Amino acid sequence: MPSEEARCRPSLVPYITAWSSERTQRPPVIVRGAGIGYADESPYDRDGDGVLWMRESVSPGRGRPEFGRVHLMRQRRAMRRLLCQVCGRAADRDGDGVLWLLGEHDAAELTTSHPPLCVPCAAQAARSCPYLRGGCTAVRARSRTPIGVHGMVYRPGFPFPVAETDGGVLYGDERIRWTRAAQLIVRLAEVTVVELHTGVPAARR
Repeated sequence: MPSEEARCRPSLVPYITAWSSERTQRPPVIVRGAGIGYADESPYDRDGDGVLWMRESVSPGRGRPEFGRVHLMRQRRAMRRLLCQVCGRAADRDGDGVLWLLGEHDAAELTTSHPPLCVPCAAQAARSCPYLRGGCTAVRARSRTPIGVHGMVYRPGFPFPVAETDGGVLYGDERIRWTRAAQLIVRLAEVTVVELHTGVPAARR
């Protein structure tokens, strides 16, 4: 009989899943200006909002998929370009907006770090994603706004800044300058609840 882990694995490796060949790089964090940075920092280490990001190699398909570990660059790319988190193609969009699956907390706040989906992949994500298996709400959103990042927050220390908490930090929060980001967080607006398997409001069925 297959193990619980084997039964929960999706047959398709999601686009945002990290592979064993893709390793997170952890160069020392230093004080830079009014926050943190890398000694060998390049323009690619920060996003357009000036937030410092973790480094991770890119080699999808090599090694084994590490289900449950999100590849930070593909997560951010899927969020920015509205790509399906499972297949990597364009997320489903209609007159009500782009399709998203929200866990219980995300649905209450209309914020999420999980990229959108296409309709065929939505049901698979609901079955296989541990975060969503406990229950999820399918919605379409006409707009979305990046509002912050999830990552490690540091505090001043000697000789290097000290890692303090791991969590979400909003843009505008002074701690954002002391955060090494791993995932982008967005807030959805103009939201319509839809049926998971069809992606349309129940009233239209």
